[in-house]
Amino acid sequence: MTRAKVAIVLFNLGGPDKPESVRPFLINLFTDPAILRVPFFVRPLLARIIAYARTKPATANYAYLGGKSPLLELTQEQGRALESALPELNARCFVAMRYWHPFSLQAARAVKAWDPDEVILLPLYPQYSTTTTGSSLTAWRDAAARAGLMKPVTTICCYHSDSDFAAATAALVRTSYHKARAALDPSVPLRVLFSAHGLPEVIINAGDPYQYQVEQTVASVVHKLAMPELEHRICYQSRATPQKWIGPSTEQEIEQAATDKTALLVVPIAFVSEHSETLVELDIEYREIAEQLGVPGYFRTPAQNSDPGFIAALAGLVRHGRSEGVGLCSYGHGRTCPAKHVDCPHARAGIEAPAGPALSVVLAEAA
Repeated sequence: MTRAKVAIVLFNLGGPDKPESVRPFLINLFTDPAILRVPFFVRPLLARIIAYARTKPATANYAYLGGKSPLLELTQEQGRALESALPELNARCFVAMRYWHPFSLQAARAVKAWDPDEVILLPLYPQYSTTTTGSSLTAWRDAAARAGLMKPVTTICCYHSDSDFAAATAALVRTSYHKARAALDPSVPLRVLFSAHGLPEVIINAGDPYQYQVEQTVASVVHKLAMPELEHRICYQSRATPQKWIGPSTEQEIEQAATDKTALLVVPIAFVSEHSETLVELDIEYREIAEQLGVPGYFRTPAQNSDPGFIAALAGLVRHGRSEGVGLCSYGHGRTCPAKHVDCPHARAGIEAPAGPALSVVLAEAA
């Protein structure tokens, strides 16, 4: 029996591959209209000003990681693992980074040269945002057109509350929770901080579903944990502009933990690969803050990387996407976001919001 030839395009942020790449990477990031939402004639200059100001501290951060981001290698490893998890398919994974090599055009040309039967677009962002998956989809459509790639395409927009993804994430949290609990004095309480990358409030208020989906992810993971004693909170990190960002911030929650004299287990809930915001921001910068403030313990759950449970969840999403057919789908078939989230891709496609309770809650209760 001939196996279907399926190209799986993995979307991710990208990261500099050497110190000299840091500034152009930052310029690419802040030139993106999905990130820096100012008039187009102002954006190029403002992007360079911001990139110039951030180059030195960003370069210092990457110095902790050997002068480069590990994101490409980790994403490639995820791709190889995903190919192996789909033995019924002739599957090949292609990496399309948004702000550094390999860009979408390189990936689209590679997909065309391989000549698959169909293409699955799979973001390595569990929660949809116009600033991440949305921006990557825009770049991919342009790249595919330029490359002359014309194949049936299925787009998986989000999997924030996918049962297998939630279970795999919960397994990582449970293991690190028990390790942290064993390292602490029994009298010291332990709080779980689910930390996600932040966004300016103006983007959320305009209808971006990201914050809603982060909350749904946390609800699904906590449900899978089934730990009645668990105390947990959601917070947001990595503020990058002077605007008001969604909160509370991770720094604020660390300060609160010091006041409450509770230890912390930080879980990177919107990142599925280790990179500077986990390895430097969470592991070094926030740890130092916690120690300076007297937080009685600071621990972190690792990102999924190529964890077998996570890879199995991605394989399930590929199978689900193929069963849905050409077009846009989520882990839950159609739209999962309430009506107010007008920047949900299903909303933009004219698909009505689900009635009743949030779909992820319904699925969690049925799991």
